[in-house]
Amino acid sequence: MEISTLAAYHCLVLVWYFFVLYSLTHLRTEERPSEVFLYGGQWKYLTVLNLFLQAVFYGVSFLADVLRLIKELRCAKCVISSRDLLFSVLAFPVSTFVSVSFWILYTYNRELVYPQSLDGVIPTWLNHTMHTAVLPLAFLEILATPHRYPAKKKGLFLLGCASFLYVSWVLWIYFVTGEWVYPLFASFSPAGLGAFFISSLAIVVCFYNFGEFLNRMIWGQSNFFFFISIRMKKKKEIPMITKAGGERKTHTLGQGVTSG
Repeated sequence: MEISTLAAYHCLVLVWYFFVLYSLTHLRTEERPSEVFLYGGQWKYLTVLNLFLQAVFYGVSFLADVLRLIKELRCAKCVISSRDLLFSVLAFPVSTFVSVSFWILYTYNRELVYPQSLDGVIPTWLNHTMHTAVLPLAFLEILATPHRYPAKKKGLFLLGCASFLYVSWVLWIYFVTGEWVYPLFASFSPAGLGAFFISSLAIVVCFYNFGEFLNRMIWGQSNFFFFISIRMKKKKEIPMITKAGGERKTHTLGQGVTSG
């Protein structure tokens, strides 16, 4: 995909996520079920945190595209590294986990994750935006541009840290309010809850590996993802001194030796 087209795509998705977050944070307060929006507000839900995460990711992606367009390659290299780390460790596995786990639990018993009382508060289109659209957008991102995944140990360590932080946030909310973020958690014993968290982490790790597999299958294992754009840059000329008569020559990368 051309850089200009990629920039337009990332910009559109970024605006879309900002619109979704705006719509979600401006729901009519008087219609909100009080038992749902207690301590922590909407920011205790992984779904909402994922929307914010996706907005940040597409913002970074758009910035990287702009820097490549204006040939600020040094800055672009740093931003692209951040973009790839953000996508591989968080954006893809979390959005996939949110969508897949939500609809499985919703199909089994919606009251465990999305009580019927929310139907009068959150429009259907917004529900699908939060829990459905995030999945195809994550896959489209893999198809749109290659991403360099970090070393396996580093990637899984960072993913584990992020998971630990969210679980700690959920446990803290329960400690403060006595209420679980999701009604599902109330049905578990302490040991069962621990097993659930560990199982969820294992599933997220599988999604991480799946994203890495797709990226490698589509784009290969080239180490020159970033340098594709550098081909558009003017080829550097390397001065050379020949032995015969000391005549100065220049050698252009990718070409033969020409007189200087």
